[in-house]
Amino acid sequence: MKTWHYACIVFLGGCCYGLLSTFVKLAYSAGFSVSAVSGGQYLFGALLSWLLVMVTKKRKLPFKRIVQLLASGIPFGLTGVFYYNSLLTLNASLAIIFLFQFVWIGTLLEWILYKKKPSAVKIISIAVLLIGSILAANLVSKSGIVLSWKGIAWASLSALTFTAFIFLSGSVGKDVAPVQKSALLSTGGLIVVFVLLPPTFLLDMSVLLGIAPYGLLLGFFGVVLPPLLFSIGMPRIGPGLGTILTASELPVAVSMSSLILSEHVNYLQWIGVVLILGGIAAGNVTFSKKSAANQSAAT
Repeated sequence: MKTWHYACIVFLGGCCYGLLSTFVKLAYSAGFSVSAVSGGQYLFGALLSWLLVMVTKKRKLPFKRIVQLLASGIPFGLTGVFYYNSLLTLNASLAIIFLFQFVWIGTLLEWILYKKKPSAVKIISIAVLLIGSILAANLVSKSGIVLSWKGIAWASLSALTFTAFIFLSGSVGKDVAPVQKSALLSTGGLIVVFVLLPPTFLLDMSVLLGIAPYGLLLGFFGVVLPPLLFSIGMPRIGPGLGTILTASELPVAVSMSSLILSEHVNYLQWIGVVLILGGIAAGNVTFSKKSAANQSAAT
């Protein structure tokens, strides 16, 4: 596949995350708790991941590699726990802004760890993404937003763990089949979620059956697909561009809230969506030109 194919794969992984907020809102409106929603998501997601492993080619992995991949799933599970906790005390539009900081944190870490200094175009792209996120989250039009330091701390932690997950997706287990790698990452996330949010819903059959449809949707789009798509694309494009492409989650979240939940989306939010897509396109065009130049130099 060409470089832009891998970029599209990571972009789609970000889009999957954008679908989750709509399903979570539907589950909450049905009366399910944070523990049931989050636990159901990772439980059914891990089960679906292992079903995929059973029907695809796989190889026996050394114990050390299995432990590495399970540990790499820890920030994956923590992101959901931290973000869902932030929503208990923080307005949803504000919480997603703090989560969205992974866009620049990823580029900063790439600079520190891999000595890849961001170009001027990439910095501008990130600035456009952040401005677009503020507009898309409808933060400008809202008044009387209450700041909760506890909520801010949870949301900020979710940005850090999400960045860590993106980095680990591209650096750990490059030689492992994406489906197998995804299953181990999701299992690591499941373990963390069950430790931090004891799965008491498993003891109540009515709750388990009720959360199952939401858990399957959340598990498929939030646990199965993102790690799988990131495992394929991240090693090829790097975490810097990866965090920019993953910003696709917010435009999808806004669109889904309008189409499925019939929530009013004003013109400023749509401008924000366009800005985010423009910022993603700018970052991807710059990366594609650099890759083409490198390939020309190599030949």
